[in-house]
Amino acid sequence: MTPKTTPRAGVVGLGMIGGGVAVSLARSGQAPAVFDVRPDASDQLPGVPGVLASPAEVAASSDVVMVAVVNAAQARQAITGEDGILSAARPGSTVVLLSTVALPVVRELAAACTEREVGFLDCGVTPGDKAAEHGMVAIVGGDAAVVESARPVLAGWAKRIVHCGPSGAGMATKIARNVVTYGTWRTVHEAAALASAAGVDPGRLAEVIEAADPDGRTLLQLLGMRGEDGNLPDAVARQISPLMTKDLDAALALAEDLGVSVPGVGVSRERAAETLGQQPAEEPGSAQAVASEPSAEADKGPDAVYRRGLELMDQVYGPGFSDAMPKSPVGDPFMDATVNYLFGEVWSRPALSVRDRRLLVLGATAALGRSDLIRIQTEGALINGELDAGQLREAALHLALYVGWGNATAVRSGFEEAIAAQKDATPPQN
Repeated sequence: MTPKTTPRAGVVGLGMIGGGVAVSLARSGQAPAVFDVRPDASDQLPGVPGVLASPAEVAASSDVVMVAVVNAAQARQAITGEDGILSAARPGSTVVLLSTVALPVVRELAAACTEREVGFLDCGVTPGDKAAEHGMVAIVGGDAAVVESARPVLAGWAKRIVHCGPSGAGMATKIARNVVTYGTWRTVHEAAALASAAGVDPGRLAEVIEAADPDGRTLLQLLGMRGEDGNLPDAVARQISPLMTKDLDAALALAEDLGVSVPGVGVSRERAAETLGQQPAEEPGSAQAVASEPSAEADKGPDAVYRRGLELMDQVYGPGFSDAMPKSPVGDPFMDATVNYLFGEVWSRPALSVRDRRLLVLGATAALGRSDLIRIQTEGALINGELDAGQLREAALHLALYVGWGNATAVRSGFEEAIAAQKDATPPQN
């Protein structure tokens, strides 16, 4: 093979994916050598030649061989078996594994190919039902030079080739993509069960989702909002967190009311902070988790009110606000009273809501003319969805008649600073 010569293609395994790959290659003018355990497997595949006697025969007449079998055992047999590809493959040729197998198997087969001076690419594919229509994405892992040498063949059956990284990266990406698919299916199952139990035709649920997000961008919105460190910017996470937890709490309440089992929703709620990158996850029952879980006795101890105060601070001002506070009383009378009494005892009383108490504090703070204190309260109100920009501006005018125009100017300044900060932190909407 010279640099200007199109590599010769081979396909081992002619099921839905392998057969579709073979048909796409034939349509692109690269009719492949093929093998399948079924002698007549290519009879109904347009343009695909007859089945050869073994994977070895495919390798002997091919430069790039796609392997599209069902499982790891079949992949081993096709590549390293007695009549497998490596028994006849020439140095410099390439094996492309399309089957979804575990990463240790990928490494094993890659090592076997390297020993024979044969290139190896792990290549997840999706969607399988578009294989015969040149409609799949090739999700490739392996050496960049090997990818480039095989690219003319890959392009003969894939509409897009995504090189994800070194050996194993393609398979890892495909597995992760499958997690999104099947995890979404579970979520859809629970959502449809909730809708049905509430007397709603699940078809109407589908209609709403498709109308609101026809391109499905919301599904991957979290990935697009993450920063270089893999986490959401803190301001964005603080903006989303109360909305996320509120909505999931509503779903759990509805499920309980209707008697519907929604374990996936429960996990989403339990791990909401982790999802938004606000805290590391701890596996239930792990040594770290057990050590950090307060006992029943601890809940009744002197620190219980203090912990409740920290929780209320986060509820009032947004997740993570209490991170700068000591995790237990430190002996400073003012700081300890702020957490223990102001938040642990007063803000937590059920007679008034957080919104009610915030309005009282805003009114009192307005009389001080302190825009910085107004901004802190206002940011909490915006994060929790208690007040919007229009309501705040109306409040500034109303307060001016009671606290004076000068103090109201400071109030308005605090309002506008908080509104601007929220606008900057708000994620894109679909």
